[in-house]
Amino acid sequence: MADLLFEVQEGIATITLNRPEARNAFSMQMIEAWIKALEEVRDNDDIRVLVLTGNGLAFCAGGDIKSMQAGKGFLDLTGYEDQDISSTSLARKNSLWKYVQRIPLLMEEIDKPTIAAVNGDAIGAGLDMALQCDFRIASEKARFGEGYVKVGIVPGDGGGYLLPRLIGIDKALDLLLTGRIIDVEEASQIGLITRKVQHDKLMEETYKLANQLARGPQTAMCLIKRTVYQGLKTDLRTSLDMVSSFMGIVTEHPDYQEGLNAIIEKRNPNFK
Repeated sequence: MADLLFEVQEGIATITLNRPEARNAFSMQMIEAWIKALEEVRDNDDIRVLVLTGNGLAFCAGGDIKSMQAGKGFLDLTGYEDQDISSTSLARKNSLWKYVQRIPLLMEEIDKPTIAAVNGDAIGAGLDMALQCDFRIASEKARFGEGYVKVGIVPGDGGGYLLPRLIGIDKALDLLLTGRIIDVEEASQIGLITRKVQHDKLMEETYKLANQLARGPQTAMCLIKRTVYQGLKTDLRTSLDMVSSFMGIVTEHPDYQEGLNAIIEKRNPNFK
């Protein structure tokens, strides 16, 4: 059975991590399929929204601890014996860059809305993967933690970059330096998740949001998302200059006139 499932329906792409027996910990097969799926989401204009979730009781446990204990490094290289990533520090660095770290970089290139449907534990790199999404809809059974410190390693795929931007430096360091696990209530209080829902309503609520976003004016939404994320890295004047260019683009798009007409005619706009 594939370690990752990918499907597209009505403009919504769904990536499902599919190693439930290992709490959806990473495998090389999963990472390689994940990279290809994200490239498809980025490049396929028929895809308008991405949903990421896990199969089974966990969202994602991050790195495979058993593989790390066996000396295989951060990834389970079962079936990839010719790729020895545990031989030297440089080899381990390069393996992270070539595989796991491709995921946050690709996520940054996706201007379309992305939603993590957190069905259970999101630990370590699993939490970091959820942080890379624009929205985090969490089941009442979800738990969160940055467990790297417990095994004496550092967050290798963006947690140290993304977490403080989302919840602040002190709260981020609390999770990163203690490795403690928090429940969905605390995650909601510190702003780690967008909303919590009943466990049996998780995917229903996720796809409700996904469908709403998929029907929206795609060009404007992509540029809004780009404005927000670029704004975190630049000054106000540069951001305003960029937005004025975006405004020139979107006001020539058919969605603009349709939106105006819908307001005047007191109806819902007829977007996709």
